[in-house]
Amino acid sequence: MQKIALKFLTLVLCIGVSTIYAQTTPTVKREFKFGKISPAEFETKATGRDSSASAIKLFDVGDCYFEYSPTGSGFNYVYERHIRYKILNKSGYDLANYHVRLYRQSSQAKEDLNYMDAATYNMVDGKMVVSKLNKDAKFTEELDKNYLIKKFALPNVKEGSIIEFKYKIKSDFIFTLRGWKFQSDIPTLWSEYNVKIPEYFNYKHNTSGYYKISHTLHQSINANYVAGLPSSATYDKYVVENAPALKDEPFVTTMDDYIPKIAFELRGTNFPQDVYRDYNGSWDKIITGLNEDENFGFFINKNSYAKSVLPGILKTEKDTLAIINSIFTYVKNNIKWNKEHSVYTSQLSPKSVFEKKTGSSADINLSLLSLLKEAKITAYPVLISTRDNGEHPGYPVISSFNNVVLVTQIDSTVYFLDAINKDLPVGMLSDENLNHQGFYVNLKKLTGNWISTEPTSLNEKVYAYSLNLDKENKLSGQINQYSKGYVALSLREKYRSTNNDSEFVKNFKKDKTGLEVKNYKIQNLDDLGGLLTESMDVAIEDNVEEAGNLIYFTPLLFERTKENLFKHEERKFPVDFAFPFKETYRITLNFPEEYEVDKLPKGGNYKLPDEKGSFLITYLTEGKTLMVRSIITVNKSLYTSDEYFDLKELFKTIVEKQAEQIVFKRKS
Repeated sequence: MQKIALKFLTLVLCIGVSTIYAQTTPTVKREFKFGKISPAEFETKATGRDSSASAIKLFDVGDCYFEYSPTGSGFNYVYERHIRYKILNKSGYDLANYHVRLYRQSSQAKEDLNYMDAATYNMVDGKMVVSKLNKDAKFTEELDKNYLIKKFALPNVKEGSIIEFKYKIKSDFIFTLRGWKFQSDIPTLWSEYNVKIPEYFNYKHNTSGYYKISHTLHQSINANYVAGLPSSATYDKYVVENAPALKDEPFVTTMDDYIPKIAFELRGTNFPQDVYRDYNGSWDKIITGLNEDENFGFFINKNSYAKSVLPGILKTEKDTLAIINSIFTYVKNNIKWNKEHSVYTSQLSPKSVFEKKTGSSADINLSLLSLLKEAKITAYPVLISTRDNGEHPGYPVISSFNNVVLVTQIDSTVYFLDAINKDLPVGMLSDENLNHQGFYVNLKKLTGNWISTEPTSLNEKVYAYSLNLDKENKLSGQINQYSKGYVALSLREKYRSTNNDSEFVKNFKKDKTGLEVKNYKIQNLDDLGGLLTESMDVAIEDNVEEAGNLIYFTPLLFERTKENLFKHEERKFPVDFAFPFKETYRITLNFPEEYEVDKLPKGGNYKLPDEKGSFLITYLTEGKTLMVRSIITVNKSLYTSDEYFDLKELFKTIVEKQAEQIVFKRKS
């Protein structure tokens, strides 16, 4: 949809549109006529696993086809959608507020909402009452310079209402057609997408998800896009019937990775009296395109700014890693990330980005690459699909990437570089980039390959409690906490987002009943490679229970795992933690002479097969001192659905064992 699509428009030939299609494979005839509501639709109810659904999607039908502009501006595509819901309860009322997002690059290259109709239908005294979309219920919101949102609000929506929307969008951006999702967070009875593509265009069809999509291919004839010029088109019909609601699962990249869906990206064109033009049919073609793009390869090669600032940045530095660190720090300190991910820069030169002092991930990281190149440091751009953007399909599709970072190598050590966050050290990607792999690009040799982005550094949190229990069952002492890797990155971001220590401590205490904190200190905040250390003096009440001469104490206090997030008996999706981690809890408790240990929980060491994870908990007493140790180790970032049951049982054990209490007995 973005800048490549706009460049393509200048290449299309003067060929027009007429649509006469003949199906070669029979299909079930279904009618979806706006306003034609059958009485049976008002009786539709959710059943089975979806019995608590707020609404039902009765049908969702889309059509995508091409037109030619007689003004000579080339092809565009038309996207039509007709969607109808049955509202079951108040939680479904929000479906009556419909949004259409439109992209634009200029007055000549844009998407237009060409048509919209919508209505609410209610049964009143046995008759259907229609409430049409009011003119004053239509709104337009300017999201940013490239996007606007059309909003529509239907009236008279009640429990039992049926609502529907039908609209048409015309788009100039034919590089990527609008895709289709066949499943959502409410049950869907029928979802259908019809795509008609002229013979002049060759598109990649990328289907994905964990639900089967029925696909029927028809061959059309006599689709004369220009009078007197015989041509044809393909007609693909994709259907999913009776799709259940997609339920959110913990520890996923994005649920979009698991929704049955289809996407389209232009591979090439084959017009009459023209050669076949390959736009990105191979990785080589994509890399060549990047190298020749003014917002990628040309941008990197502009070195006037680098020449002017590098002497002041590097001074007499000769060590390679030190040079990288100096340039990396300079970029982080001089360009602020605007929270936008992008593969292509918004400016035409690094100089413009530094003058603006803000930019997208591409503006920042490709400016960094320009400086590194001038400093004779070999580094490569790495194309990324972020976790929110979903998994890349793996074959040559440029539009499935939405971000770019860098990679370099010193001796045998590989370092990723991502300058969007001041708290990211050399060698560490921001966590949204942890989608397991990226595609690195060698613009000099015009080659590329997949590269693992799995973190190699240790991500660990250590909680060390040294406490005294008095005869009033109050606790006092000191807490030290140590953080490494992404755990430390998260803590740094939380700390910097608050105004002062007092505010940070207030937030820290928020979910910790009975905790009072004094003398909070944090060390190595700006030493990004160091161990981030917190220390504090504490007094704790209301965490020890007394019944007669027995005292009950849960030693893991605030840090125990209270809930097993893996609740389902089975899971079709992988479990994606983003990075491996280790969580260690150590408590040393001195208790009064008048107390003795009456009951000590049984420790244990629980392991996943093949050392993929473990949980250890131990208890030890020595005189009037009790020592407890708990260690959770997750050794992989990604667990398959086949490994789900063992992982679920491990965390079930963690919840149960960490909740067990120590029982003291007061001497009489």
